[in-house]
Amino acid sequence: MTEPVARAVVDAFYKAYAERDIETVAEFIADDVDWTISGPPDVLKFCGTYRGKAAVLDLMARRVPEVFQIFCFIPSTMLVDGDKVSSLNRLWAKRAEDGRVISYRLAHFMRFENGKVVENFSLIDSFDAVEQVLGHQLDVHISPSAPGNRVAL
Repeated sequence: MTEPVARAVVDAFYKAYAERDIETVAEFIADDVDWTISGPPDVLKFCGTYRGKAAVLDLMARRVPEVFQIFCFIPSTMLVDGDKVSSLNRLWAKRAEDGRVISYRLAHFMRFENGKVVENFSLIDSFDAVEQVLGHQLDVHISPSAPGNRVAL
């Protein structure tokens, strides 16, 4: 059984993460970490799965800033249960392309071992984020005849 992660460790990780202090964040990332950000990689180019500490640090230091510069990250709700951490967060950033401010919610689901993140799954409100990045609402049409959209009467 894995040892529980101390709330102080989680708080220190999130402080460094919110401040975009990559050097300090590195201290909390396991060498063999699995880090996934769920979202559309054709618009949010940093979405996807990253394996290993070097890939995750490159994600934070280079890939995310290519899309936008995060200037505020607030974990609003957090649950620490044994080695698992769940958090609901809000992020504010400026689009790298034109400086337009965007903000969206995201959730983290993490697992820690020996005070380090070994798994992270980030679930972003990608519909909202994509609309803000693109600068317009998405045109979504649901066809009654599309598979999965049938209603039994």
